[in-house]
Amino acid sequence: MKLNELRDNPGARKRRMRVGRGIGSGKGKTGGRGVKGQKSRTGVAINGFEGGQMPIFKRLPKRGFTNARFKTVWSEVNLGRLQKAIDAGRIDPGQPVTADVLLAANVISKTLDGVKLLAKGEIKTAVIIDVARASEAAVKAVEAAGGTVKTTAPAEPAAEG
Repeated sequence: MKLNELRDNPGARKRRMRVGRGIGSGKGKTGGRGVKGQKSRTGVAINGFEGGQMPIFKRLPKRGFTNARFKTVWSEVNLGRLQKAIDAGRIDPGQPVTADVLLAANVISKTLDGVKLLAKGEIKTAVIIDVARASEAAVKAVEAAGGTVKTTAPAEPAAEG
């Protein structure tokens, strides 16, 4: 294999449709734009534009409430990732595993509003974990391995209705 013999896989690069190149091309004459009207012309961007009139989305009042600013965002840690860090020696299983320990071991990049333990993967080491939240399956898996999970965040209120 030489540099001048390098080729893409067949079908890796699809050629663009060349419009307006004659009737026989299949996209000739109007070039797939239909007939007449603003949208058949060049340089058109009609997203909510109403010809200079104040658009309807600006005329109508804002309503309702969004919780986006107040939403709790968790840093998620899976059991498999935790076990990998323990096996690599980045986490000491004899000490309690807290958000600071996970941060120092590069298991998470930032704590956000707290750390949530999830059950993906498996844990074989008995370890004491102190996090904000933990899924039920994760707690069961850690306890089955001989460890304990302590959660510090208050439980979510049950949904009404």
